[in-house]
Amino acid sequence: MTAVTVKIVFWALAFVFFVVCEVATGTALVSIWLAIAALIAMFCAIAKLSFLTQCIVFVISSIILLLLTRPVVKKLQNKTVATNYELDVGKTAIVIEPIDNSMNKGRVTLEGTDWAARTEDGSKIPEGTPVKVVRIDGAKLIVSEEK
Repeated sequence: MTAVTVKIVFWALAFVFFVVCEVATGTALVSIWLAIAALIAMFCAIAKLSFLTQCIVFVISSIILLLLTRPVVKKLQNKTVATNYELDVGKTAIVIEPIDNSMNKGRVTLEGTDWAARTEDGSKIPEGTPVKVVRIDGAKLIVSEEK
């Protein structure tokens, strides 16, 4: 293998490494930009530029790609999308198993789905009582008796 071929293989392996890292971690599009920078450096190796130049091109292109895409990535990360369970807040459910927080018991049915339920104020609510969903805590509905 010639020195040029070794450098091309080096940058190709770097490209593959960064792509695998991106796929494996799924982090906010960081490794993919390093992979693209490695690809650019590989083209520099194909053009027979010095290894120092290739490294400089890799570093500069990595920085530029990261800086240009950072605002987009931050915007995507900060977006919160309401999921179906968040849309259940404020709806009416029916108690199907008496709710007693001290016994860690209670179930309600909401639109055909059974949920574990606890009361917001710690009160006991008998079976058959309509309740209002106040919030969701993990897999439990926090409810209050409808008045």
